[in-house]
Amino acid sequence: MNRTTAFLVTACALGLVALVVKAPAPIAPAPPRPPPAPVVVTPPEPDPAPPPAPDLPPAARPGSLTLNGKLSHPYVVPGSSDVFATLEVSAVDVPGARRAPVNMALVIDRSGSMSGQKLADAKRAAKELLRLLDERDSLAIVHYGSDVKGLPSRKVTDENREVMRRYIDRLYDDGGTNIGAGLTTGQQFVAQASCEGCVERVVLISDGQPTEGIQSTRGLSNIVQRLHERGVSVTALGIGYDFNEDLMSQLAMVGGGSYGYLRDSAALAAVIQRDLQQAGTLVARDVKLSVRLPQGVQLGEVLGRPFTRSGDAVTVSLPDFSARQVEKLVVRLSASAPAKEGATLDVADFSLDYQDVLATHAADSKLKLAAMVTMDRSLADARRDQQAVVVATRARASKNYQRAAEAMSEGRYEEAKKAVEENKALFFEAERVAGADAVAADRDQNAQAFGLIQAAPTSAPRRLDAVKSMKVQSQRAAGAGDSLY
Repeated sequence: MNRTTAFLVTACALGLVALVVKAPAPIAPAPPRPPPAPVVVTPPEPDPAPPPAPDLPPAARPGSLTLNGKLSHPYVVPGSSDVFATLEVSAVDVPGARRAPVNMALVIDRSGSMSGQKLADAKRAAKELLRLLDERDSLAIVHYGSDVKGLPSRKVTDENREVMRRYIDRLYDDGGTNIGAGLTTGQQFVAQASCEGCVERVVLISDGQPTEGIQSTRGLSNIVQRLHERGVSVTALGIGYDFNEDLMSQLAMVGGGSYGYLRDSAALAAVIQRDLQQAGTLVARDVKLSVRLPQGVQLGEVLGRPFTRSGDAVTVSLPDFSARQVEKLVVRLSASAPAKEGATLDVADFSLDYQDVLATHAADSKLKLAAMVTMDRSLADARRDQQAVVVATRARASKNYQRAAEAMSEGRYEEAKKAVEENKALFFEAERVAGADAVAADRDQNAQAFGLIQAAPTSAPRRLDAVKSMKVQSQRAAGAGDSLY
């Protein structure tokens, strides 16, 4: 060994020692039930074996939610590549746990358009909710047209249940649609009945668009956001084909609750039962996913979900989570890989931050995704992750469903058909990676979407129904879970 070689060997050894000395000590998890350690996802080892993944500190505030994820392309070739990060947020199960008491306001649209069967079904749904509640729970009944009236919150004792049942029977249809006033009154009643350990929720039922009071999406969203900041989640259920689905889904998203499109208002009772169960098994609220991008990685989009961006950080707001709830997200990234065989390419760091309802403190879950650089393009193609490719393909298809819905709403049916037809190519591409069985259900759903478009021109109700159904399908394909009815 000559002097130059010896010098280099000594320098490398000193560098390794310095790294070891400066490595931070892992943070001990605070809660009594430790969660899984933060996940570092790296591709399968090729021959020769890749370098070990970088060390990460464990999650400092573990809780009731878990964040997992994969890359569609665990191997990338040098240069710029599109990579999809597929993420799954799942809530813990609470087997045998009793539903928590709820403090709920049921806000019913009784405008003129609710006349007849719609209002009758809404009344039946309210009575079903009464049947499911017990004396631990509080319920307010709010009904609105141009004006707002209501029965303030009270405990659901046998005596009060009968009083509320008679009150529901006397509801009648009248006037316009003042959603903002209905929501505000619901929030006031919930605040008056505030109780320790209760889950607070407003459930809005409407068949129309706002015609009186605050009518803008921004104004109504601000009302709901203030409710959520005070600890009250909002579920928005639309009946029939008249309502503004973009507004209602926005209110649910901002309010941390659920959104549902009910073609048949008779299904309201079952949906309200489901919403009560979700509210009573709440485990996390104020859920936000933060994405931090390393140098050389650019954000393409978060498919099917709104997000905000500040510098190199991206934030996505998620709904409140009940026990066993699962939500998926897909993030498209553009990563620039160096021309170095076997190099590890950091793609993104993710942090899920939320308020843990069970542990009553802030919590988080962390995830780091990385790919490996290979000069062999055939290896990169062969090592694509099958499950991640399918999930990413569904999210890409969701954009075409949204395009089709928007085109149909304006009567551009051929454009809508073309958007759905484009999904055939996407699912064929995914089939080549994951097999026909992996996308068989997706192909069937795409064919059903095409059928909706074909039937849409026959009448205005069919067109509006098709638009709403297509938007729901778009949300499901993008990964919406139990927050979508």
